[in-house]
Amino acid sequence: MEAFLISVMTVAVAEMGDRTQLLALMLAARFRKPWAILAGVLCSALLNNLVAGVVGVHVARYLTPRVLNAMVGMSLIVMALWALQSEVVPEQGEKAARPHGAFFTTLIAFSIAELGDKTQVAALTLAAAYSNLLAVVAVTTVGLVLANVPAVFIGHAAAQRVPLKALHYVSSVLFLVLGEVFLVRAFHAAD
Repeated sequence: MEAFLISVMTVAVAEMGDRTQLLALMLAARFRKPWAILAGVLCSALLNNLVAGVVGVHVARYLTPRVLNAMVGMSLIVMALWALQSEVVPEQGEKAARPHGAFFTTLIAFSIAELGDKTQVAALTLAAAYSNLLAVVAVTTVGLVLANVPAVFIGHAAAQRVPLKALHYVSSVLFLVLGEVFLVRAFHAAD
C-alpha cells in the first residue's frame, strides 16, 4: 500500500503545473470532447510509463541532458505551431468529420510531450525502487490521469466561455516559451 500511495502522489505532484496539463487544457478547448481526451491521456500514459519502466533505464545512459532537452524543446515548439492551427468546431447539429480525432491527437501529443518528462523519470525511478514493473506502470498512470482530469474539464468549460482563437494564441505562446526554455537548457547542458 505504501508503494501505491507514494507512486500516485509522486506522479500527481510532479504533474501539477506541467506542460502536459497545458496540453490537456488546449486539447479540451479545441476538441470539446473531454472523455475522448482523457482516454487518450490514459493510453498515452500507459505507453509512456511502460517505456520508461522497461526501456528507459537502458536508453537513458545514451541520451545526454543536451540531447534530451533539445528533443523536448523542439517538440514543444512544434506543439506551439500546431496550437495556432484553426479548427472549425462543428455546430450542435453537425457531426464531426473525424470522431476519433480528439483521442488520436491526444494520444500522439501526450506521448511526445511526456518524452523525458518528470513523470517518465518518476516512473523510471519508482520501477527501480519497487521492482514491480506492472504495479508501478499502473500506479504512475493513475497519478498522471488524476492530475490531468481537472485540466481537461477546466479547458472544456473555458472553451464554452472564451473565444477559441484566444485559447489557441495563449497556448501557442506558452508552448513556445517552454520550448525555448528547454532549448536554452540544451545549449547550457554538459554532454
